[in-house]
This record gives sequence, C-alpha cells and structure tokens, in this order.
Amino acid sequence: INLRKTELKKRLLEYTSEEEKAKTEEAQLTSGIKELESELQEKNGQFTAVQNLITDHSQKLEENRRGVTETSNQIVSLKSKKEALRNLTERYEGYGNSIRRVMEQKTKNPKIVGVVADIIQVDKRYETAIETALGGSIQNIVTDNEQTAKHMIEFLKKNRFGRATFLPLNSINTRSGFTQRDALQEPGVIGLASELVTTGPEYAGLATYLLGRVLVVDHIDNAIAIARKYRHSLRMVTVEGESFSPGGSMSGGSFKNNSNLLGRRREIEELESSVKALRKDMDDMQTAINDNRSKRNVMRDTIADLQEKLRQQYVAQNTAKMNINQVEAKTKEIQAGYGEIQREQMEIRRQI
Repeated sequence: INLRKTELKKRLLEYTSEEEKAKTEEAQLTSGIKELESELQEKNGQFTAVQNLITDHSQKLEENRRGVTETSNQIVSLKSKKEALRNLTERYEGYGNSIRRVMEQKTKNPKIVGVVADIIQVDKRYETAIETALGGSIQNIVTDNEQTAKHMIEFLKKNRFGRATFLPLNSINTRSGFTQRDALQEPGVIGLASELVTTGPEYAGLATYLLGRVLVVDHIDNAIAIARKYRHSLRMVTVEGESFSPGGSMSGGSFKNNSNLLGRRREIEELESSVKALRKDMDDMQTAINDNRSKRNVMRDTIADLQEKLRQQYVAQNTAKMNINQVEAKTKEIQAGYGEIQREQMEIRRQI
C-alpha cells in the first residue's frame, strides 16, 4: 500500500506539473489569439479604407474621363463656330454685294483700308448703341485718299456691282465736334460715342467724324428728358438701341442684329479664349486622370500586400486555435488522470 501511495504521489506531481504547463501554454496561446484578432481587425480596417480610396479614385477617374470627353466635344464645337465666324468675317457675309466686291480687291489694292466695322472696336456693352449710331455708315469703305475711292467707284460702275460709300482718310473733316458739352453732365449720359470706341491712332479722326456728335445714354427715359431739355437738337442713342435724331424723331423697337458686324472679331477672340481655357481644363483633367491612375495602382499594390498579411494572420490564428484545442484535450486527459488517482486513493484508504 505504501508503495502504491508513493507511486500515486509521483503520478500526482507529474499531472500537476503537466497541468501547470498546459495552463501556461493555454494562457500564452489565448493571449496570442487576442493579439492576432486585434491585428486582423486593424488589417481589415486598413483593407476597407484602401478599398474605399480605390473606389473614390476610380469614381474620380471616371468623372475626369467624362469631363475630358465633354470638354473635347465643347472644344470641337467652339472651334467649328469660330471657323464659321472667321469665314463669315473674311468673306464679308452680311455686307452688301458692292461692299463684298470691293473688299475682294483689297489684296490687289492695299490702299483700301477696310470697312468701318473692321476699324472700330467697342466694348460688348456698347455694341448695340454704337452700331445704331453708325447706322449704314458701318458698311462704309475706308480708303487712303479720294483717288482710291474714285478708282473703286469706277470698278463698281464697270461691273454693275452696285453702289458703295467711301471714306477717304485724307478728306475727312473732323473740325466740327460736339459743341453742347453741358449735355455730357446730364443724368444717364455715358459719354460721346466716339470716346467709347477704340481705333488705331491713324483712325482717330474717322471715329470723331462718324461718332463725335452722338451721345450714348443708358435708358430711353433719360434720353427723352435730355431731348426735351435741349429742344431736340441732339443726336442720341441708348444702350438698348433706341435712336433720337435732331428735330425730334425717334426710332426703336425689337433690335434684330443677326450679323453683329461690330462684334464679330470680339466673338472670334472670345471663342479663342474659351478654347484656350477649355484646353487648359482638359490638360488639368488629364493630369488628374494620370495622378488618380497612379494612386489607384499604388493602392492596389497596398491591397495585395494587405491580403497576403491577412492570409498569414489567418493561418497563424488557425494554428493557434488548433494548439489551444490540443492543450484543452491534454487538460481533459490530466483531469481524467486526477479522477483515477482520487479513486485509487479512496481504495487505498478503504484497504488501510
């Protein structure tokens, strides 16, 4: 019995030692699994964040691609409009037949300066007013002198092309300017029409001759008040195109100006500016496309790296769980051994 008791004590110590070892290993494995789960959670968070960024950059990429396509279409449309407008300008569409015929001779006869509309530039706000002030004069042909005008009149006669009005620069009289200077201070007066346009220095006298005695007024009501005050002695035009002549006559109504002779070159310049701006926008969008594509590729590499790390973490977690299962099985064996020892101890006490 004593020998059996000694053997049981020895087995009990062995079980106790194994149990302590199993508990320590289980605690370590459990702690390791918690760390792995924490790392997995963090990696999954990173994975989701990177996927969201990829989605975001893909959406931006698609938006930029659509933007490039739309901008490209706009550029094509504007360039087409610009070319059409340039062709109209170069062919002098909207002018009388006689004016077009004379202007066709400009390359052969450089003494033909051009039509009035080509020489005068005006701010878009005052185009209607200035075109109203010019009236038919807008299609007058400017020449260097009377001899050139005479030669072109003979050309029109000979070919039965019609009539045209010529303005020889050397014979234009600009001495009779605007005398009623007080009218410039009246409410609503913007200024003299000649001062609202720009020309080359050699054509300053021409602008004064054509527009130097015309007041530009902001609104018809102010123009009526000024006309009454100055006993209908002034020539005035409004920004919206109404015209007041000395003597009291008024003209106005719906202003249909499809040709817009004064604004053609401005429109061409505006279209060129718009095309340049759109091209810059398209270049910026293309740069953004390349940038987003590069970032997306980098993020895809990051996702591939994260996927590999996640795979390794899952393998390590599964291995740790298998080890815990083995430790738990071992613990159950130890507990079964305890039970057997307890039964044997009870049997020994009964025999004693």
